[in-house]
Amino acid sequence: MMRQYELVEKVAAYKPDLDEALLNRAYVYAMQKHGAQTRASGDPYFSHPLEEATVAVALLHDTIEDTDATRKEIDHLFGPKIGQLVEGLTKLKRLDLVSKKAAQAENLRKLLLAIADDIRVLLVKLADRLHNMRTLGHMAADKRARIAQETMDIYAPLAGRMGMQDMREELENLAFK
Repeated sequence: MMRQYELVEKVAAYKPDLDEALLNRAYVYAMQKHGAQTRASGDPYFSHPLEEATVAVALLHDTIEDTDATRKEIDHLFGPKIGQLVEGLTKLKRLDLVSKKAAQAENLRKLLLAIADDIRVLLVKLADRLHNMRTLGHMAADKRARIAQETMDIYAPLAGRMGMQDMREELENLAFK
């Protein structure tokens, strides 16, 4: 797993005016909140998670949903914009994206409204889904099927519409498996 200083060094190589303090705070906070949580594969949960706010949101993306973190706490520690993005991702996860056709259309509408405020929400969500698909083999068969169907119905087409053809193709290939 990448250490904190390695992450900051890698990001700094691409963005010389990097706000290192923001990334360091987000990294430490997410590590503390996720603690000993593990993914279905047994890997540390934190191995799952580059403009500074996007990296901070990517690091914090599951803290409100999966830990005792609150939006107010995120706003206080990292600013209201990052809090808004983290909360937007949390709301997306609460959607039941595989449902009857009418409900699915409504959920897609909610998804599009959530990303209308800031496209970075979608970019982080797509990266999150791609990582989840790469590690899907550790899940129960029924859960794999549901997640693969969501990926084919929602996420792969969105990646394609965003011009991210390589990601769309990888999502589709992983879903077909």
